[in-house]
Amino acid sequence: MAADHSFIWHDGLLVGHPDIDDEHRQVVVLIRALRETPAGGLAEVMEALLRLAQAHFGHEDRLMEERDFPPRKCHIGEHAAVLASMSAVKARLERGDIAVVRRLADELERWFPAHVQHLDSALAHWIWKQAAGAKPLVFRRGAVTASAVVPA
Repeated sequence: MAADHSFIWHDGLLVGHPDIDDEHRQVVVLIRALRETPAGGLAEVMEALLRLAQAHFGHEDRLMEERDFPPRKCHIGEHAAVLASMSAVKARLERGDIAVVRRLADELERWFPAHVQHLDSALAHWIWKQAAGAKPLVFRRGAVTASAVVPA
């Protein structure tokens, strides 16, 4: 299945945790920039995306550990695999391989929505359940998905 090259932020990606949602918006902007940035600027975008992903995944990993999130090993492992792939792509870009960056954009466009809508929404649900005994309240305007939160 080919990636949808109109990859943009939409309310279907909201999980109901403001910090995580803000970080996700930034990730979407940088994934799209991997596709749209001319070759001369790709190293800067790749570095920015890698730094953001490290910080964001670190944030989520800490939340999962602190709150004893049951499927954290799988979720943290997925973060580690994505970071390893991004680091390998950055190294290849440094050797002049532009095409691998565009392929990474394709893969991230496919991976990110499912990761957010399943794993990250379950994390937000877990956090809210512990903090308030309830699910997060998520308002989606014209959202792509029908449900507000995927239960843990």
